[in-house]
Amino acid sequence: MKRKAVALMTAALLAVNLLAACGGDSGETKGAETDAATEAVDVKSEETKGSETEANETTAAGETKGEAAASGETVKIGVVQLTEHPALDAAYDGFVEALKEAGYEEGKNLELDFNNAQGDVSNCETIANKLVNDKNDLILAIATPAAQAVAGKTTEIPILATAVTDFAEAGLVDSNDAPGTNVSGSSDMNPVEEQISLLQELLPDAKKIGIMYCSSEDNSILQADMAKEVCKAKNLEYEEYTVSDSTMIQSVTESMIGKVDAVYIPTDNLLAEAMATVTMITNENGLPCIVGEENMVKNGGLATYGLDYFALGKLAGNMAVDIIENGTDVSTMPVQYISAEDCSLAVNSKAATDLGVSLDGVMDRAEDLAE
Repeated sequence: MKRKAVALMTAALLAVNLLAACGGDSGETKGAETDAATEAVDVKSEETKGSETEANETTAAGETKGEAAASGETVKIGVVQLTEHPALDAAYDGFVEALKEAGYEEGKNLELDFNNAQGDVSNCETIANKLVNDKNDLILAIATPAAQAVAGKTTEIPILATAVTDFAEAGLVDSNDAPGTNVSGSSDMNPVEEQISLLQELLPDAKKIGIMYCSSEDNSILQADMAKEVCKAKNLEYEEYTVSDSTMIQSVTESMIGKVDAVYIPTDNLLAEAMATVTMITNENGLPCIVGEENMVKNGGLATYGLDYFALGKLAGNMAVDIIENGTDVSTMPVQYISAEDCSLAVNSKAATDLGVSLDGVMDRAEDLAE
């Protein structure tokens, strides 16, 4: 096409020169110049259009995986995490890892605005307002109160939550299978029955169980209710011990001594953060704690049959990639779970020694998290 354009322009110039040599009228000369120039422009326009079409076809063919990543567009994701403790931190790390595996990295094509509410629900509300006003492409909420805060601020921005036990019970979705709202994510629903069975296996003489949890966390209330039902089914007595803030933890823990044979603590954010305080009292007084997740075992709990929060965060991260790359409607995305078969047994041999509990029957299938 370039050659044709050059040829036409050359022909136009020759025509002008011939007309001038023959004394042609200046109006005719101008007309010839205009016609030749117009044809040349038309040819150039066709050439440009063809090039743009080829370029568009090439771009469309290339956008098969990591579309936004490949195009260089920056994805903005706002994050609100209820508090800082190892399980929630691991969930965030898993989320970021899933994005990285899909080609999204901070400083390249990903902007992450991470905010920690320091365990204060009012901070969650403030952060939620900020994230919505900043017009993020997607919001990640870590733990139930954080998710509830963000969900109350927007029905437009897709929200993914993780470390939420029951999305429907928390009022975040219409149902866990078909959310019907702008919220979905990955649930940390615990294998409560398996955990109580583990308590019986390790502590066969235990008859009365203290169920300790935070009364202001919906996820903890749900798990405590499940634990009560399991205890009834297994002919175990139980007593509830609740706290609403960190100032109550020591006194409530001390009140259990001599009244129960073992303690069950679910995946409770407040108690997970203060687990070292709880076990400092219980272990010194021969009171074993079966807990909801591995990091609580690291901080003195006797054992758990629990979730991998890094894997839980990755589930939510993979959902984020689906939304970013495929435009999937979050309201149609079922809540994701880690199956009981994928949970792992973790023990603390130091705590067992302090408590005088034998782990011989489980050590061949358990990970020892004693430090």
